[in-house]
Amino acid sequence: MAEEIKQEETQAQEEERQLPKLEKKLEKMTIKELREIALQIPEITGVHGMNKEELISALKKVYGIKEEPKRVGGSMRELKAKIRKFKALAEEARKNKDWEKYKRYRRLASRFKKRTRKLARAMA
Repeated sequence: MAEEIKQEETQAQEEERQLPKLEKKLEKMTIKELREIALQIPEITGVHGMNKEELISALKKVYGIKEEPKRVGGSMRELKAKIRKFKALAEEARKNKDWEKYKRYRRLASRFKKRTRKLARAMA
């Protein structure tokens, strides 16, 4: 019984050794590099028909890397708090006739509004 367990462990270790070594993060690799690695792994089929995200996902499954969902930019509550803060700062800058700061704060508020829309689409 103990010998069978050791054999299974050694087989698992040998399978891990057969996987090509990753020199950098999967997300940083080009699609060409990802395809080259995926072609060396027999468990992944249809490599040439996959886009970059699909290749990364398949490789993470094979390598046992936990895939974390992409975060769009914080929670909706945090983003809306930042929008309110930048709007208040912009209004204060307008009253002080500091037009450079006014433009900057309005631009920042606009950027955070775009993030809230993006987050809302991701949640839907």
